[in-house]
Amino acid sequence: MKIAVYGATGMVGSRLVAEALSRGHQVTAVSRKGTAVESTTAVAAELTDTATFSRLAGEHDAVVISVPTPRNGDSHEPLLQAHRDVIASQPQARIFVVGGAGSLVADPTTLLLEAPGYPQAYLAEALSCLAILDLYRAAPEGVDWTVQSPAPEIAPGERTGKYTVEGDTIAGPYISAEDFAVAALDELETPKFRRARFNAAN
Repeated sequence: MKIAVYGATGMVGSRLVAEALSRGHQVTAVSRKGTAVESTTAVAAELTDTATFSRLAGEHDAVVISVPTPRNGDSHEPLLQAHRDVIASQPQARIFVVGGAGSLVADPTTLLLEAPGYPQAYLAEALSCLAILDLYRAAPEGVDWTVQSPAPEIAPGERTGKYTVEGDTIAGPYISAEDFAVAALDELETPKFRRARFNAAN
């Protein structure tokens, strides 16, 4: 499979690249600076560059978008618009988005971001990730997308290859970034959540 990974040098993106390569897939590593990543083709681009996205989508079977929202006070709107443009381009490639945990269902009537004690420092990020998820849920029928949310806590750790999966309901409190990547590649290779969101936890 030919897979392009936006955010290929980030905490999650780098694990996605490594997992894809370990399974023999052909990977294009996309980052702002076009940083060289061993065994990949490096491309310098931002998600807001829709022309480059459209070219890559035409050349790959799947495009993984692992681009976090800004955390330095910058506006989230350019990233939201980039996702709108991705959807509007109606790519033939499968679009696989690394989402957020705040939009997961904590109980039958409450999202995690609405739960008492949810850290206010992460609220803007969570709301933007929810908005991005809603954009894909409203995407035209021909857009083949999947959003994978992490568990509420995700961090570098051990690759166990073992995880549990849920749709919108929280699967568990924690997942390693390595096992997040395992779950992502399992889904890309054997789709079970087309035009849907899922989450995995250790």
